[in-house]
Amino acid sequence: MEDFRRSYLRLCKEGGIDTQESVLAQLNDSRTVTGLCRLDLSGQSLSVDTCGVLGRALQNDTLFTEIILSDCMLSEEGAKLLLNGLCSNTTVKVLDLKGNNMRGTGAEALGQLLVRNKTLRRLVLEWNALGMWEEGFSIFCEGLASNTSLTQLDLRNNQMNHQGAAELCVALKRNSTLQELDVRWNNMGLLGGRSLLEAMQQNRTLLKLEMAGNNIPSDTLRAIEQSMNHNADRQSTLRDSRSKTQVLSKEIQLLKEEKGRQFLSLMDTIERQKDEMGRSSRNSSIRLGQLKEALSEQKSSVNSLTAKLQMTEAALALSEQKTHDLGELLNRVKMEKTELRDRQSREIKKEQEESALREGKLLKEVNSLSEKNLQLRNKLEESERRCKTQQDQIFELKQELTNTTAELKLRLAQTEERLDMEKRRSKQALEDVDSLRQKEVDHLTRHQEESERALQERILKLEGQRIQLEEDLSRAKASLVTERAQAEEELGKVRAQVRLEEQQHLTSLEEKLRAVRQSRDESQNHCTQQKQTLSDLHARVGQQNIEMDSLRRRIEELQQDLAGKEQEKVSEVTRVRVELQEQIGHLQAERTTQSGLKEKIAALEREMKVLSTAHREALLDKESEISSLLERLRIREGEIQRIREDEAQRASFLQNAILTYVQGSPLAHYSPKK
Repeated sequence: MEDFRRSYLRLCKEGGIDTQESVLAQLNDSRTVTGLCRLDLSGQSLSVDTCGVLGRALQNDTLFTEIILSDCMLSEEGAKLLLNGLCSNTTVKVLDLKGNNMRGTGAEALGQLLVRNKTLRRLVLEWNALGMWEEGFSIFCEGLASNTSLTQLDLRNNQMNHQGAAELCVALKRNSTLQELDVRWNNMGLLGGRSLLEAMQQNRTLLKLEMAGNNIPSDTLRAIEQSMNHNADRQSTLRDSRSKTQVLSKEIQLLKEEKGRQFLSLMDTIERQKDEMGRSSRNSSIRLGQLKEALSEQKSSVNSLTAKLQMTEAALALSEQKTHDLGELLNRVKMEKTELRDRQSREIKKEQEESALREGKLLKEVNSLSEKNLQLRNKLEESERRCKTQQDQIFELKQELTNTTAELKLRLAQTEERLDMEKRRSKQALEDVDSLRQKEVDHLTRHQEESERALQERILKLEGQRIQLEEDLSRAKASLVTERAQAEEELGKVRAQVRLEEQQHLTSLEEKLRAVRQSRDESQNHCTQQKQTLSDLHARVGQQNIEMDSLRRRIEELQQDLAGKEQEKVSEVTRVRVELQEQIGHLQAERTTQSGLKEKIAALEREMKVLSTAHREALLDKESEISSLLERLRIREGEIQRIREDEAQRASFLQNAILTYVQGSPLAHYSPKK
């Protein structure tokens, strides 16, 4: 605090500026500067020079976190100097500029502050005139859009109209940190409310929005409140997910610590085993000395055995003579075996010839069956050819229909040319018709507004359903845990069922053979059904011809009416025109009404698609968040399983190494001799 006071006095002396004793009194007052590091200069008129000095002093980091400059009658230049100084400050988090009548340059300076400063959390701008200057307010909105630290903004009584509201909404669409916004007592109106509603559909961080005294209808206010509730629900879900992830990370850390402890215990056991192995090696070295003495005794016994071997070699010479005699006997036995093999080969050839005859008979039977199959295929091809010919006949009938429709269109064109001549004469009658059409358009607009209200009610119902779906998701998560346990129990049952299914597979093959035979019968039935459909098509073509004749008669009647009405008097021409227009309306009603209805249906479908896509996107966002959490859980479970498998492999490797070391020790080699 003393450093800030000294810097303020030094800057005032360097610039030759009056220090303003009121400011120094506030700096010296213990009530103003407390442990909370708050600078309160509300209600004091600050000159341009003092604002410049304060701005320079606040460029560097200070102890102040809150600066209150409400009702200080700041000029445009003074506000600019002070705000430029705060752009590089990193300690101030709350700034109150209430009741300073800030306008264009002040709004531009605020925009630069929001762009450059990254520590300001709360900004109070109540009772100013920022909305009167469009250029300055647009720069302020651009700064708000690019800011990443501000969470609370107060814009009460700033004379904002619907244009200013639109610019503010563009900034809200891009901002992702603002949580509370106060816009009370401005003149936004209906258009401003709609633009705010559009902004809320894209902004997902704003949790509190005050809009009283803006002449906004209740419907839009309710829709904005609903979007705010959606944002609150989203942030609550995000907090829950973060808490769950933290809990899971803590559990994973605990598991890692436990595994580290287990690993340390294994290392201790291994060191103990090494000590035991060292002791055993010492004992084995002592025993090796004893064994060497035993080997020297055994060498003497080996020398005695060599003498015995010489005696056995003489006995082997006698045995070799005996083996020579036995070899001759073996040669005789081999000759007898070859004779037996020749006899067996002859018998096998006879059996092969008999089997060849049997195979020839079977091949003949197979050929006869294949010929039957070819006959059946030929019959099927003939039936397909008949179907193709019938389809060609249908195509020719369609061409005839197109030709007749073209002729009718030509005749209609001729009648339309005649009617155009009469339409020129009947412009006055058309003006009356236009007035009627305008009335119909008004009626349609009213109908559309009613439909829009009905759609809004449906939207509310859909949102209720969405809430129910979220509850169902929570229930489904609980059910998944139970289903996992059930699935593990069912695995055992499935393994038993697989064995039964292998046995059932053999029976299914036999059933497939039966199904193939049934498919042949069904193909024949399908051919009969196609014949029936062709007969139905012929009947329909006859009906269409009758309808075309009726249309031709109507056209001839109209032509006769026109020829008779041309000869009548001028007084009756107006009546004839009305009747012709009615008849033409009947003919063109099918086109106009259908086109109008199609356009209305398309518009309604588009609106429904837009609404459905919006709800789907919201649901997909939540589902994606849930799926991401589930994937993280699966990944962590996989990591835990991998760690367990690695530990199991390490334990197995250690056991194998210990066993091999024990088996490879000299004690294991010499234990049976003892």
